[in-house]
Amino acid sequence: MLASLPLVYLLILAAAATSLFCFSMTKWIPGRKGRAVFPLVSAACCLGMVLVGRIQYQHWPVQHMLVLYSFAWAGLTIGLFPARKLMHKYATEINAGVKREKYDVPARFQVSAISSVIIGSLLGIVLS
Repeated sequence: MLASLPLVYLLILAAAATSLFCFSMTKWIPGRKGRAVFPLVSAACCLGMVLVGRIQYQHWPVQHMLVLYSFAWAGLTIGLFPARKLMHKYATEINAGVKREKYDVPARFQVSAISSVIIGSLLGIVLS
C-alpha cells in the first residue's frame, strides 16, 4: 500500500522519522556529540536496511525498506520515551565525569522499547 507511493514521498517519510528520532534523542541525551552522531547513525541504519533488503532472497525493493525503516524508527522513538528521564540522568552524569560500574535499566523500559519496535516493524510490513 505505502510502497506504491512515489519514492520521493517515501524519502520524506524516512526523513521525518529520522528527524523525529534525532530531535528526541538530542533533547533526552544532552551533549554536543549527539547532534552529529544520531543523524549519522540513522542514515547508516537506513542505508543498511536498504542494502540488506537488496541482498535478501526475496529482493525487497527500496520502497518497502524505506517504509519499514520509517515505522521501525518511529517505534524506537516511541519506545524510548518512558526511559527519557533515566537516559538524561545517566548522560548528565557521564558528561560530568561520573563513572559507574553498571547502568541499571529497569525491565519495563527494555520491554517498552523492544515491543514498540516490533509493533512498528510489523505495522510497517503490513502497510508496505
